Amino acid sequence: MNISSFQTEFNKIMGRDYFTNHVKPIRAQAFNNFLEEGLPNKNWEDWRHTDLKPIKEIDFRLSEISDAPAHELDITEFGLDDIHTIVIYNGHYQESMSSIPNGVRLISLSEYGEQKGWRFNEQKDSPFDLLNTAFMDSGFCLSVDKGVQIESPIRILFISSSENKIMVSPRVYIELEESSSVTFVEQHEGNSKEYLLNSSLIMGIKRNSRMCHIRIQNNSGNTFNIGNIHVHQDKESHYSFYQFAYGSKIGRLNLFTNLNGKGAECFLNGLALTCDHQHLDNHIITNHNAPNCTSSQNFKSLLNDSSSGVFNGRTVVSKGAEKTDSNQSNKNILLSKGSLMNSNPQLEIYADDVKCSHGSTTGALDRDAIFYIQSRGIDMTSAKALLVRGFVSEMIESISNKYIKQYVISKFDSWLNENTI
Repeated sequence: MNISSFQTEFNKIMGRDYFTNHVKPIRAQAFNNFLEEGLPNKNWEDWRHTDLKPIKEIDFRLSEISDAPAHELDITEFGLDDIHTIVIYNGHYQESMSSIPNGVRLISLSEYGEQKGWRFNEQKDSPFDLLNTAFMDSGFCLSVDKGVQIESPIRILFISSSENKIMVSPRVYIELEESSSVTFVEQHEGNSKEYLLNSSLIMGIKRNSRMCHIRIQNNSGNTFNIGNIHVHQDKESHYSFYQFAYGSKIGRLNLFTNLNGKGAECFLNGLALTCDHQHLDNHIITNHNAPNCTSSQNFKSLLNDSSSGVFNGRTVVSKGAEKTDSNQSNKNILLSKGSLMNSNPQLEIYADDVKCSHGSTTGALDRDAIFYIQSRGIDMTSAKALLVRGFVSEMIESISNKYIKQYVISKFDSWLNENTI
């Protein structure tokens, strides 16, 4: 999608009358900043292993009213039937199909902006943040009140289903007040053709609050999924993140976590499953901005056929962030000779008295381990499957909710059965 195409679609969204006028100058500033930066290319250090040429070659259009579902949707096909769900279909909020538990407030982006005096948190870490601000077409805020413990998970189900070349830009704010907790599921599904999903989630976790965030990325093989997640943590807060990505043609996770209060904890985990010509890129930055904070990055990939992946993880320990405890781990298994993984764990330390480590391994399945298992009377395919299951079990077992865990296991089993090794 070239700049002139972006300009045409931007003029359309500025002409829509169902957005408050307060949003227009915010959009305009973001779009002007985007025009100055342009889309990333492989000359950019953080994008040198991800080629966005396929996106640049397609002219996407904004989602229109005609792209909303023509009839009531059956979302049972996407699993996780027994949890509260907010449904977004091609960028359109489906109120009649959505529900939230008691203790959680869902307010529109306009109402949220009014409450904040239109001075709410805007992110500018990448051109896709700017694009999301310029084109945000479905936005709301989920807020958990002080001291409220939400037992039932809340899911936001993003469904991408269209024969047309659509671009959608969801904007979601999630705010946890002091001493609250919630499990949040971000699920991406759909059978769309060429489709660009550029979402931004901005989370504020107040003192002594806990959030478990599970991201399931299962878009169609023709979808481009750009996920921008920004987390801001106060004192003694806890954030845990689990991504299970096995969909889309090109997927890019831009995850920025900021530990701004003393004693904050942040644990980031991800499992990527790729085949055919898929490309999944994880760009992770953890900023330690306060002392006595703990963080980890633990990402794994299984790559088959001619697929490729990226792990670009960075932990930054700012001056004054003493007693930081942080570790990074990236482990990858290449299931075919044509697959490729680029791994780049990084540490930037500007404080004394810290404990930080990082490591990365990439390779094929261990031949000696396969031989040992076969010597016990197990065939080659089953032996490889056992090793692969052992490789991912740590990641899946760390999910505390048994229903979500069972769902992830079933999807992994399906992927493994379809990708004989």
